[in-house]
Amino acid sequence: MKQRDLTTGPIASTLFVFALPILGGNVLQSLNGSINAMWVGSYLGEEALAGIANANNIMFFLLGAIFGFGMASTILVGQAMGRRDLAGARKVIGSAATFFFTLSLVLAVVGLLVSRSVLEWMATPAAALPLADAYLKIIFLALPLLYAFAFLSAILRGAGDTKTPFAFLLVAVGLDIALVPILMLGLGPFPRLGMAGSALATLVANAIALPAMVWWLWSHRHPLWISRHERRLYLPDWTIVKAMVVKGVPMGLQMVLISLAMIAMISMVNQYGTHTSAAYGAALQLWTYVQMPAMAIGAACSSMAAQNVGAGLWDRVAATTRHGIGFNFVLTGALVAPLVLLDGTMLSWFLPTASPALEIARHLNQIAVWSFLFFGATFVVAGVVRSTGAVVPPLLILGFALWVVRVPFASWLQPALGVDAIWWSFPASAFVSMVLSLAYYRWGRWRQATMLPSDPDEVAIPSEVPAHVTAPVADAGARVEDHR
Repeated sequence: MKQRDLTTGPIASTLFVFALPILGGNVLQSLNGSINAMWVGSYLGEEALAGIANANNIMFFLLGAIFGFGMASTILVGQAMGRRDLAGARKVIGSAATFFFTLSLVLAVVGLLVSRSVLEWMATPAAALPLADAYLKIIFLALPLLYAFAFLSAILRGAGDTKTPFAFLLVAVGLDIALVPILMLGLGPFPRLGMAGSALATLVANAIALPAMVWWLWSHRHPLWISRHERRLYLPDWTIVKAMVVKGVPMGLQMVLISLAMIAMISMVNQYGTHTSAAYGAALQLWTYVQMPAMAIGAACSSMAAQNVGAGLWDRVAATTRHGIGFNFVLTGALVAPLVLLDGTMLSWFLPTASPALEIARHLNQIAVWSFLFFGATFVVAGVVRSTGAVVPPLLILGFALWVVRVPFASWLQPALGVDAIWWSFPASAFVSMVLSLAYYRWGRWRQATMLPSDPDEVAIPSEVPAHVTAPVADAGARVEDHR
């Protein structure tokens, strides 16, 4: 479990191995949420399940809000590591750590004060309101831990290490899954805490896994560890903080656009009745896992591209894009195929076989599931483009695909196509997004973008110059002294 130099060696195998822990982490988090919901729904009833669903909407929004800041940290650290600038990487980490810690404390305090008001504003059912409020208040207490874990994972990915975050995420998820029934149902000497026990399990699991990861980094003399003699690095460098905000906000807004578009789509689906809504909900359960390979490969491509951008190895950046798109079509296609061929069996995991919703789900799945092949290619290209600091064009492309193509397509064509207009809007918008992304990748000026205005002037290596003609650089980790 050490940082990987992504500027040397074979690209395809390195990218694949680097992406696997990210994929595993996505699967772990989804399984954790599903198992948690099963315990709550089975033993605490529908009111508790409704409560946790409403509270989780807020939690996912809060975690999604830092998506852009985490990506900005990954790219800044990745570029510094590509330049073999360990001092610059630690400077980024110090400022970013202070930023994340301050932000998490502010949100935790505000959240504790307004959690009930926010749930009431969301029209949470009265029976579920006290349960959701108790759950959410504990989640706000855990927020600094969750943000710190996300931050450490982001900077380690930038340094080329995806195994360490996955290992400690496995610890956190394992503890969470084990503690939920104990604290929720009051097994053994523990009191019965109900839905609050589910949230407390998350807090305790992260309170154990996060210090364990910090201790591991310290004890293994990680090159990015900031020693007690370098604590001045935690004083914010406002140039770095500004870059995190200016570059991070557009990346975070992408999550907002996606969430709003999903709300718009669900609103249209709901107009066709309970069976159609149930069918769409069942398909979404499967689609959650279909999109995971693309998301993992895109995140891996962004880290690999950032290091090679920092090193000026543009030929490797281009090769990363090609291999990333190829892996997307292979891995995503490997999940799409059984969903098409065995759709009845898989959808029946969520729907009764005698329900009319099952055939509706099969029909919409046959139309829409192919869109994830296009979505994956877009995600990979966007990850590479963002690695230079070009964060606004991917946001504009996504906004166009969702709000100029998908939502209007689904709305305006319903008089002619009926509910099928909604299903066809998925592949239509995903294809447009892929074409626009590839066009910008080919002809856009993303290669001239920068993350920091103070980036050192470097001579970029043209793509036609082989990488082996550049001067060899010693491995960054080999030059690191004991920073404990």
